[in-house]
Amino acid sequence: MSDPATPPRSLAEALRARDDTSLAVLLRSRPDLITPVPTDLTQLATRAGTRASVVRALERLDRFALQTAEALAVAADPATYDELLALMAGDEGDPAVTGALPHALGTLREQALVWGADDRLRLVRTARELLAPSPQHPSPTGLGPTAQEATSGMSPGRIQEIVRTAGLPSTHDAVSAVSSLSALFGDRPRMTALLADAPEESREVLSRLVWGPPYGQVTADPAPRLRWLLDRGLLLPTTPGTVVLPREVALHLRAGHAHRATEPLPPPVEPAATHRPQIVDATAAGQAYTALATVEELLKDWDEGGPAVLRAGGLSVRDLKRTAVALDVSEPIAAFWVELAYAAGLLASDGEADERYAATPAHDEWLEQPVAERWTLLAQTWLTATRTAGLIGGRDAKDRTLSALGPGLDRSAAPEVRHRVLTLLAGLPQGASPSAESVLARLRWERPLRGPQREDDLRSRLAQWTLNEAELLGVTGRGALSGHGRALLGAPLPGHAPEEPVGPGDKLPVHHRRTPAPEPLSPAEQSVASAAAARILAPLLPEPLDHVLLQADLTAVAPGPLRRPLAAMLDVLADVESKGGATVYRFTPASVRRALDAGRSASDLHAFLAEHARTPVPQPLAYLIDDVARKHGHLRVGAASAYVRCDDDAALNEILADKRAAGLRLRRLAPTVLAAQADPAALLEGLRAMGFAPAAESAEGDVLITRADAHRTPPRTAPEPVPDGPPTPDATLLTAAIRAIRAGDLASTTPRKPSAAAPEMTGGELPRTTSAETLATMQAAVLTGETLWIGYVNAEGAASQRVIAPVRVEGGFVTAYDHTADEVRTYPLHRITGVAELADDQV
Repeated sequence: MSDPATPPRSLAEALRARDDTSLAVLLRSRPDLITPVPTDLTQLATRAGTRASVVRALERLDRFALQTAEALAVAADPATYDELLALMAGDEGDPAVTGALPHALGTLREQALVWGADDRLRLVRTARELLAPSPQHPSPTGLGPTAQEATSGMSPGRIQEIVRTAGLPSTHDAVSAVSSLSALFGDRPRMTALLADAPEESREVLSRLVWGPPYGQVTADPAPRLRWLLDRGLLLPTTPGTVVLPREVALHLRAGHAHRATEPLPPPVEPAATHRPQIVDATAAGQAYTALATVEELLKDWDEGGPAVLRAGGLSVRDLKRTAVALDVSEPIAAFWVELAYAAGLLASDGEADERYAATPAHDEWLEQPVAERWTLLAQTWLTATRTAGLIGGRDAKDRTLSALGPGLDRSAAPEVRHRVLTLLAGLPQGASPSAESVLARLRWERPLRGPQREDDLRSRLAQWTLNEAELLGVTGRGALSGHGRALLGAPLPGHAPEEPVGPGDKLPVHHRRTPAPEPLSPAEQSVASAAAARILAPLLPEPLDHVLLQADLTAVAPGPLRRPLAAMLDVLADVESKGGATVYRFTPASVRRALDAGRSASDLHAFLAEHARTPVPQPLAYLIDDVARKHGHLRVGAASAYVRCDDDAALNEILADKRAAGLRLRRLAPTVLAAQADPAALLEGLRAMGFAPAAESAEGDVLITRADAHRTPPRTAPEPVPDGPPTPDATLLTAAIRAIRAGDLASTTPRKPSAAAPEMTGGELPRTTSAETLATMQAAVLTGETLWIGYVNAEGAASQRVIAPVRVEGGFVTAYDHTADEVRTYPLHRITGVAELADDQV
């Protein structure tokens, strides 16, 4: 084991010196490190230094922490804290940077990107390779190579010429010459004096290169302004025709700053407007009700089987347009509702040969839930879904159009961005709505792009879509987070959330503090949060009504939402004419006949209207129902191919004489029966178009009651979100993983006594002894109480090292206290590869 007083010589040793809490922070922030669980701390350190893991960790740093890592990449290796502070704060010493740097450096240490004490800070090698400047990959700082790196291929004679021209004494070798030149470039007073003698044109050249890129082109015969710089090493040749500004010179010209703009503080999320919380909640509740009504309308429109599924999967552009017209919304908004219903498991493809979209059985269960609980299902689904409706209409990597309900719409970052945007809104005062620009700026600071910043990057687009979709769904009202939206998020009221200061002891304004991103809610916590959101939302939603207002022009007005039985019956008995705060229904002969076909009688319809109308039933409506009912079923249509039966032969004569019946190819079989060569459905439709009111009958002669066929898919599960890398481990998994890593590290690092069987055995190898030696050593350890080190291969063939204290050896098994597992275990002797005694000071 390493001595805590000795500085660590590697990342593995630095991790070994950490306590369990610190290791838990590392594994929680970088969950890929325990997928699978490393065998020991050396393997953990190796995995933490792999390129994929380091890239992922760098991409999750905020801008200032990333700038700190970039500064370490251009600093000496190792660097001191003061050297890092000078690069970040510059010669003038920015107090904001000084206060924020300990926190940023702590973040890098926590994530094992930096290790070592403040006097020997080391950036992990892979991160240095990614962030250090090179001709192929310019540094984000805009700095070039050091003078030593730039002169590595230069002749010693040329180096001595540069030293003498710069006013330095000649040296005996090129190494000391380059060292004296570097010392000159790092000496502020001497560099100021040297540049004071430079021609104005030469200083202008330096000003163009100082913030990067540091490379420039020169001809074989440089101009005098370039020659002056080249002779003094202020520009150094790299390849023929290319020169570079040495890093030390650039830092002098920048007054010590590694970055042109250091951003230690997160940009504030600025409130654009403030509303009364009651208005925000009422507006959001209205949007929530509209959202539910829209999803219901969508699924009702697809109740008898929706659009066909494209061969490549998804919804065609034409079907999306039709859906948008039916919902009276734009196509992008229609795509959002379709995707949300799909993600919630309310619609899916039916899996038939002629595959179509339709509602699922879960939709019927959803309709039976209270209104507020139906909304929380949609909102919770939206929060966690990775399918992203905003991408619809764009192009994928193969230049194919992305379609609604089609493949290629999953973006694993979507849930995290939605959660973060709403968390930022939750940090504002109640009723405050932020400007979109300030939200986007904050997100770019928290997760900056490594490379050129783009306004259309995916996270920015996801954030913009989140703001729009939250308003559509009723999570926000007038741009501010609603009370039920806050409850759904599990966020406390403003002023009750713990704020994380940027630097130790700093007292920053509220809008500059970092709003800590809360841990994702567990399923149990999410269930509690959803129930709380439903309780808050329920009183804000309009109470369903059990009545309508009938009018003399054959219309009915529903002044608000209707209870489900009433709404379902009105959908059959009348046609929706207009929607809004009040819904207008219109009664027509076709709609009344639809109700009669569904098995209702005229007396049933009269009783229904009398029960649910707050006004007397108008005479025109009563006459309409009686007139349609009198004609309904006078003609009977059945299957021969098809026939028409009627007791009144004059009615049949009228049909035969009508020219519109020619297409039905009717002929008389009996005075009261006509046969047709059309199928029953076409015959029914044709006769109704002629003004008759026929009824279908069964083979037994009974009237068939026809109801709208509710086509349902087989039971379908909602699509699973695509994870953004390994999930964040919970406390139980972290505890078990750390315990396993510590145990494996104990087995691999504990010193062993040399033996004749393995005189030069190292900690990385399994001990190898014969069966007889293993048995004898075990039996002796039972008598003496010694602790042993064994190699063990389990039933799956996985090898491991363990430290055990044998208690009993019998029947081919050894029972021992396993220090690595901290419990008593029994091991088959034939699976133990070998055994070794521990060194005396480790027993």
